[in-house]
Amino acid sequence: MSLDVHARRSPLERIAGGLVVSCQARPGHPLRRPAHMAAMALAAEAAGAVGIRAAGAQDIEAIRAVTALPILGLTKVHRPDSPVIITATGPDAAEVVGAGADLVAIDGTGRPRPDGWTLVALIEWIHRELRAPVLADVDSLEAAVVAAAAGADAVATTLSGYTGSSIPDEPDLELVSRIGGSVAVPVIAEGRFAHPWQVVEALQRGAHAVVVGTAITDPMALTRQLAGATPAGRPPA
Repeated sequence: MSLDVHARRSPLERIAGGLVVSCQARPGHPLRRPAHMAAMALAAEAAGAVGIRAAGAQDIEAIRAVTALPILGLTKVHRPDSPVIITATGPDAAEVVGAGADLVAIDGTGRPRPDGWTLVALIEWIHRELRAPVLADVDSLEAAVVAAAAGADAVATTLSGYTGSSIPDEPDLELVSRIGGSVAVPVIAEGRFAHPWQVVEALQRGAHAVVVGTAITDPMALTRQLAGATPAGRPPA
């Protein structure tokens, strides 16, 4: 495929059928530096990833400087007046696109947003002002249907299990199937994917692509899990 044809493909077309690696680190994590996220993105690309999910302008800029892979960009801002953290407002989305993201990931749930923004208004604003496609992170089939009707270019199962009282251990493969049978836009599978068979099953259930983060890019979480299985790593009785 020529570079010109490749460049004309949309971000969603370019990640179809592949693995997107989420290169993020929480506040206080030793890897929370743009240079570290850029290195992780390069490693993911070298290993076959078709896209990168990243949060915050600094990380997105650093990743954009080293790779041409599609970047699914977002912000994560905790505000006292709203439970919505992921790209909750127009300025948040503008920060993401200005840093070099190809697609804006937003909270696609029905929860109240700050500064009077609504889901419909935010999607319309991103399309009109930023001319960027929108990925709506949802927590349920109902939210996916509403987000697709509101104009989202794709929906992701990112928030499944994260808006309730407890977080499951396994990815929500059933939700991938249910959403895929109910909306006309691509469905991205994300959330607690850790094994190749889970990625394969998500694609077989109709996922457009699969996003994996912690199982690839968080050595602290992996070390904690493995060290916890050893006598020296177990907490005292």
